[in-house]
Amino acid sequence: MVESGAPALNRSRETRANTQSGYWMLFIWLVLLGIAVWAAITNANADVVMAWKWIVAATAAVVGTLILCGFYLINPNEAAAIQLFGAYKGTDRQEGLRWVLPWLTRKKIAVRANNVISDKIKVNDLRGNPIEMAAQVVWRVTDTAQALFDVDDYKEFVMAQIEAAVRSIGSRYPYDDIEHQEVTLRGNHEEVGAELRKALIERLTVAGITVDECGLTHLAYAPEIAGAMLRRQQAEAVIAARKKLVEGAVTMVEMALQHLSDKKVVDLDDERKAAMVSNLMVVLCGERDTQPVVNAGSLY
Repeated sequence: MVESGAPALNRSRETRANTQSGYWMLFIWLVLLGIAVWAAITNANADVVMAWKWIVAATAAVVGTLILCGFYLINPNEAAAIQLFGAYKGTDRQEGLRWVLPWLTRKKIAVRANNVISDKIKVNDLRGNPIEMAAQVVWRVTDTAQALFDVDDYKEFVMAQIEAAVRSIGSRYPYDDIEHQEVTLRGNHEEVGAELRKALIERLTVAGITVDECGLTHLAYAPEIAGAMLRRQQAEAVIAARKKLVEGAVTMVEMALQHLSDKKVVDLDDERKAAMVSNLMVVLCGERDTQPVVNAGSLY
């Protein structure tokens, strides 16, 4: 029975290339150049032309030209992938003047850190609210063979995966939670950033790329609901403040009644206790300053 489905990706692995220091080859090239020039000048000025000197000059010139075609430079935090007729032969990471056989091709790639700020994208959060998000990512190439040969364009691949990861993280958490009982995009930057970095590392492994740092640089409600959500946040904040205020007022009233009873300052029946509770709740929960009324008569 033949199994259906796409074939698995044949992943590349970075290996060390067999290259040489360019300074030694430069010395050899200068020696060959000197021999060729000496043979040509001495043969041209001689009364009798010697064929072997022309052969030496021609051979030194040909070999020197081949050597000259094998030089290349590698800057700091740069690498060169070596290929022979399309076959990968390794990566050279030694900086400076380098040399390889002239029929081997060199493809350079930067392995330094790259800082990318993604475009703002619209995402629906866990509660379905449309929000805008953007992320800042610091990434670098760790496996040059995978970056060059396992994906079409590793830089475009990084940008596409950043957008996909931001959408995934944005839909996994709510934008905000007034009761602080959930992990939110707005209130838990470190947790969300760590989750985003983990997701990006998993997505970019196939391209030989790692993520050193990432985080959200822009987070806001979409313009079409920003006004409504602002009013909702204000209402939730007012409700939360009122709840705390009432809880504190009830505790204070309970404490006042308990102290009056324990110290036997005054004995109050249920009706008077209810009136006192009502007055204290008005004083403690009212938004305006209360005006006291002085009772100069009897207790009741």
